[in-house]
Amino acid sequence: MDTSSPAQLRDASAARLPPPPPTAWRRMRLWAVAHAVDDLYQGLVPAAVPYFVLDRHYGYLAASGLTLAATLGSSVPQPLIGLAVDRYRPSWPAGVGVLVAGIGLGLSGLLPGYPAVWCLVLLSGLGVAMFHPAAGRAAREAAGDSAGAMSLFAAGGSVGFFLAPALATPALIAWGTGATVLFVPPAVLVGHLLLRHQRRRPATGGAAVPRTGRDRWGPFAVLTGVEVVRSVAFFGLNTFVELYWLRDLHASRTLAGTALTCFLAGGVAGTLLGGRLADRIGAVRTVQLGGALALPSLALLLLAPGSLVPLCFAATTGITLNLPFAVLVKLGQDYLPTRPGTAAGVTLGLAVSIGGLFAPLLGLVADTHGPRGVLLTLCAVPPLALALGLFLPDPARPTAPSDTPNG
Repeated sequence: MDTSSPAQLRDASAARLPPPPPTAWRRMRLWAVAHAVDDLYQGLVPAAVPYFVLDRHYGYLAASGLTLAATLGSSVPQPLIGLAVDRYRPSWPAGVGVLVAGIGLGLSGLLPGYPAVWCLVLLSGLGVAMFHPAAGRAAREAAGDSAGAMSLFAAGGSVGFFLAPALATPALIAWGTGATVLFVPPAVLVGHLLLRHQRRRPATGGAAVPRTGRDRWGPFAVLTGVEVVRSVAFFGLNTFVELYWLRDLHASRTLAGTALTCFLAGGVAGTLLGGRLADRIGAVRTVQLGGALALPSLALLLLAPGSLVPLCFAATTGITLNLPFAVLVKLGQDYLPTRPGTAAGVTLGLAVSIGGLFAPLLGLVADTHGPRGVLLTLCAVPPLALALGLFLPDPARPTAPSDTPNG
């Protein structure tokens, strides 16, 4: 006869239960933090551009060329790196990529010649290109099918962009462009943590998403178009919103840096909100909603009076532009279930960064019409993103025979 007390029976029953599953944050925290540090170096480029203009007397076209260098390095190689990550699953690109991104950008402010600065910014972009496909694949394995969990990883990148002006503006005001060297240590620390983590992690570890079904290249191409269009608006605002406050609103450097910080803080909030919305109303509807709300936000930014009231609309524009960000990353991997690294390389890397390729064109607009002319030009972008978003199918829809087969 069992004489165990009720408390003992409860303890024994509890001991037999499996441990609770880790929370989304516990699963994603390393990759979210690493993404924040990696994209810090992308965010430092537009944060530092006004100080290259003011301190080194670069023209708008030369300043836009720095954005172009970061974009070329970070966008062009990413699809090839994504293919290699899917095929060989190497453990080192994410960690080494953070190191290269940080060292290249950190040294760029120390050298006086424009060609040397341009090459170091290009090298930093190559580091970013190494990070995203491997990190995106590993993050999706940790996130499973949760858009909310994946939004934590994507929001890490938005946090990096947000922290860049918040951290860089005071340092650049105080010490000039040479202050970029202060941002090398985070890359060294995070690169070391990632390399150690990946060495300890089994090659097949993680809660991998089942890699079955057909790769749907048609919907993925449309999704890539949405991301490219969104990134044009994001990079344009990221590059010229400070200059808009400085040159058109005649605000101080501090207030101009605050404007960029508000825009990027809104981006963090929008990325997290987009993941939550996608889990409730669906990924495709969330992408379409972001496209529909971005134009009114940008228009209000331009119409608001003074230099303080527009700060609110800088934040709302960041929110609406970034509602689709994490959703597009997950949706791309849903459309290419057998190639998550390639999908991440395109949606996190190529399509996001390619917006910077338009920076020289926007620089020409700024040379002629000023930063306000750039923002007016960008008002044409959100309607195009919405139009493309209307052609995105639900990833749960059965695959059509015309879609590309697995492999």
